[in-house]
Amino acid sequence: MNNMLKRGLDICLKTLVLLLAILFVNIGVRWLIAPGDIAPDFGFALSQGLGLSSQIGDMTGYFLTLGSCLLIALISGRHYWYYPPMMLLGITAIGRLVAWLVHNAAFAGAAIGGEVTIFLILLFTSRRLPKIDETDENA
Repeated sequence: MNNMLKRGLDICLKTLVLLLAILFVNIGVRWLIAPGDIAPDFGFALSQGLGLSSQIGDMTGYFLTLGSCLLIALISGRHYWYYPPMMLLGITAIGRLVAWLVHNAAFAGAAIGGEVTIFLILLFTSRRLPKIDETDENA
């Protein structure tokens, strides 16, 4: 693969990850400011009291963590910042499968497919993009 093609692929990957980060941050902020508008997108009816606090806090934390880690990965160039979002997405997909198999939840194939696809994109990106070595910090 020639250098120009490699650079083009790197730029595409960085752009894709940036768009995912913006999407996740946007979703997290929407949970903070307009939970009633975004809850139906996730199949939720808003709870009340402590349940509402849990919904808003958990969903905000989940999506802001996803987006923040991806932004930190892009800015710092450190591949290990891709791992927390990969873990969140992978565990979420597994949780959805368990919910379907064990707890009689509806099969969320589209959501699982999206989570697994983004997981694989992040895995490829974490291995493909140049890595900053910890020893480079002191140079």
